[in-house]
Amino acid sequence: MKNKNRNRNRKALWSVLALVLMLSLVLTACGSNKSEGSGKLPKEVTIGFQVIPNAELLVKAKQLAEKKFPDTKINWKPFDSGRDVNTAIAAGGIDLGLAGSVPVSIGVANKLPYQVYFLHDIIGDAESLAVRNASNIKSVKDLAGKKVAAPFGSTAHFSLLSALKLEGVDPASVTILDLQPQDILAAWQRKDIDGAFVWNPVLAKLLAEEGSVLVSAQQLSEKGAITADVGVVRKAFADDYPDFVKGYVSVLDEAVKLYRDKPEEAAKALAPLLSTDEADALAQTKQLVWLTSKEQQDAKYLGSKKEESGFADVLLETGKFLVDQKQIPSAPSLSDYQSAINQEALKQ
Repeated sequence: MKNKNRNRNRKALWSVLALVLMLSLVLTACGSNKSEGSGKLPKEVTIGFQVIPNAELLVKAKQLAEKKFPDTKINWKPFDSGRDVNTAIAAGGIDLGLAGSVPVSIGVANKLPYQVYFLHDIIGDAESLAVRNASNIKSVKDLAGKKVAAPFGSTAHFSLLSALKLEGVDPASVTILDLQPQDILAAWQRKDIDGAFVWNPVLAKLLAEEGSVLVSAQQLSEKGAITADVGVVRKAFADDYPDFVKGYVSVLDEAVKLYRDKPEEAAKALAPLLSTDEADALAQTKQLVWLTSKEQQDAKYLGSKKEESGFADVLLETGKFLVDQKQIPSAPSLSDYQSAINQEALKQ
């Protein structure tokens, strides 16, 4: 009887040991897979870009992403405005995109599934209100009764409304038309509009065709209406491929360094995409502020901690402005905007 009990005990012990061993192997395998997965890269990525003379356009021009990720197919998809980028993100049509701070504020308010991972540029004189020289518009107050175009839901639209508000001009007294950049150029050439708030390269073309700057985004930013071109990434993509997002940020840093060290070389690469010559391309780049990921970790920009992000404050103030202008029904809280910033991607 004792022998039978002893045999049963041995069998039970071996069963327990076998189970422990099996669990150990499973856990080890899981741990191994997790380690390998943390560095995985996507087979294909779609980047929504805009023709703006910043680091991302230079990355495209110099094929820096393709060199950094030789085993990943990089698809570049052009967009005319951040509003269209928001639509593409919502539809899952792109993985990363570039949108202005205004459409990003709108996107967060609408709970789009994306995060800010990079500031492609701080908008300066590259985005301005151009008016026709023959229109006799000498001040923002003179816009009353005039036709002015801007892509609705864009940084330019926000800047136009900010300019009117700062000068006490009722937006209802101005005929504000919703036109995309290329449509603005066509309307300008037909002399259908008196002015337009838009960005380069279309802005430069308006100025070359009997136009002059009435007010710039740089001037408005000094009065508190700050705008920027922002890199966004689908949250699911960032969660699945954090190393790709970090690697892409390093490529953007490479472009910023190239521009700072060799601005003429950068301008030469950008000129064909901007449909202009090298001198004008160089002039356009100087109208934007290019920042490295390290510089963007400063609290006045994206920051390094969730609760220390000056850009989250900018998005909140933009959201409040949009509510006042009845562009969105309500603005989310500061914590919602803070949560929409992926600061880990900046830590190289």
